[in-house]
Amino acid sequence: MFRNQYDTDVTTWSPAGRLFQVEYAMEAVKQGSAAIGLRSKTHVVLACVNKANSELSSHQRKIFKVDDHIGVAIAGLTADGRVLSRYMRSECINYGYTYESPLPVGRLVVQLADKAQVCTQRSWKRPYGVGLLVAGLDESGAHLYYNCPSGNYFEYQAFAIGSRSQAAKTYLERKFEKFPESSRDDLVKDALFAIRETLQGEKLTSSVCTIAVVGVGEAFNILDQETVQALINEFEISGEEAPTNESAAEQAGGDADSAPDQSGAAAEGEAAPMDI
Repeated sequence: MFRNQYDTDVTTWSPAGRLFQVEYAMEAVKQGSAAIGLRSKTHVVLACVNKANSELSSHQRKIFKVDDHIGVAIAGLTADGRVLSRYMRSECINYGYTYESPLPVGRLVVQLADKAQVCTQRSWKRPYGVGLLVAGLDESGAHLYYNCPSGNYFEYQAFAIGSRSQAAKTYLERKFEKFPESSRDDLVKDALFAIRETLQGEKLTSSVCTIAVVGVGEAFNILDQETVQALINEFEISGEEAPTNESAAEQAGGDADSAPDQSGAAAEGEAAPMDI
């Protein structure tokens, strides 16, 4: 995949019909720290893994508030994610000033996808190396979208991106059928269980994860560390195994009906070339 004569320019097609620069940007998303989103009829929960470059540094923010009804979680290049979240914030402000109403989540996601697509069709630009999970609430209900560096976007009931996200996806695929009727606290609990699946044995504490919630009667907010640790202690998530009392038939049904894996298998053992 790497270093061939067709990957020097984002506008150069390979004979197989591939744009390698776009695929490389999607690879940057796979190498970023994990981000997870899940939604019910009334709430959306975002969660991410906090990863620092060294023991002497703080971790990079992975969850950003866009508006009172929209927030994003990112995996990939944090600088790209910061720029795109600022663009989304500006769009929400402009729409609210013009129409005096909140910007619909779907419309914002389409604008974001169009902005990403332009970078796949201009030789003097590079694709954004970041994937975004967009959580929001509007008149049509709760929404969770994934925006890809290729300019594609998908709506999900639950999804995970970043390194070791496949373990979280497996957990979400077993549980996603109950998410539409889940309460806020149940969604947070499942988000914490999914985050723990990506840690590969590391103990789950409030210092290694961030949780954000938006829903009916609740503006988008990032939970503080004390609240997250209290939830972990209450649910006894740090050491216990995730519940597996579902029948084999339910597991098979969950695997068959869940949203398809759009990110592919990540090269999880490789170190990221930049801070992601």
